[in-house]
Amino acid sequence: MAKFLLKRLLLAVPVVVGISVITFVLLYFLPADPARMYAGPNATVDTVNRIRHQLGLDQPVWVQYGRYVSRAVQGDLGYSYRLQMPVSQALASRFPYTLELTLAGIFVELLIGLTSGIAAALRRGSWVDSASMLLALLGVAAPPFWLGLMFLYLFAYKAGLFPLGGAGGLSHLVLPALTAGLGGAAWYARMSRSSTLDILHADYVRTARAKGLPGYRVLFKHVLRNAMNPIVTMAGMDIPWFISGVVLVEIVFGWPGVGRLAVDAVQTADIPLIMGTVIFTAMMVVVSSVLIDVAQAWLDPRVRTD
Repeated sequence: MAKFLLKRLLLAVPVVVGISVITFVLLYFLPADPARMYAGPNATVDTVNRIRHQLGLDQPVWVQYGRYVSRAVQGDLGYSYRLQMPVSQALASRFPYTLELTLAGIFVELLIGLTSGIAAALRRGSWVDSASMLLALLGVAAPPFWLGLMFLYLFAYKAGLFPLGGAGGLSHLVLPALTAGLGGAAWYARMSRSSTLDILHADYVRTARAKGLPGYRVLFKHVLRNAMNPIVTMAGMDIPWFISGVVLVEIVFGWPGVGRLAVDAVQTADIPLIMGTVIFTAMMVVVSSVLIDVAQAWLDPRVRTD
């Protein structure tokens, strides 16, 4: 297992390095001037040039990148021009909100998706099946930002059941979690329906029924237990997607996560903050992907030989 983990970590290094290089080069050629933004709109040209020199922005791109990497490996991701604070501190204050929304979104998609998918499989051809698949189709087709706006208008503005945005208690989390999770719930509904139908027609299920086992025992011990194997794998793969993909949800609901922090950084051309959010998100995605690989190898020893 240690060799397997080391191999996955080594494969992840070029991914993070490649992302950092591409992002840094693109930011280098941006028309915005970080020194001007740091100095303010009323600063003189001499002041801006002096700040540019102090920040090392007058150096070639490869020199700037080398300095950035040497600091980043020590945990120093730079200083935010807009927030006037270290980038690592800003990320540390925002990541718990993104993690909270990620876990809530996964819970919503699993709860709704698995329930509707299994019900559709057990009532194949009935109105339950048709309604579940129709809702799954709508969930896949509806863009998250539109869905979030509709939720805000109907349940927050009109009905007054939930806050109009921001973070706080459970009431602030419900609508963002539904928006983030409904799209995934549609995929889980279709997958769990298909997987459950395949297991229902398996030979060992027929044998269990022929032996006279009660229906609930056949369902929980034989059908659902085996039908959940691909679902568990897919749920693990959702974690990286949620960490990097809840940006629109955070913007719509004013959720103070890393995604919203990244968008604010782009709008203000805060280059250290942009680089920090990109590197941090890439690291989180890579780490979660490695943990998923390790979990799969632990659950299924055959994976270790791949």
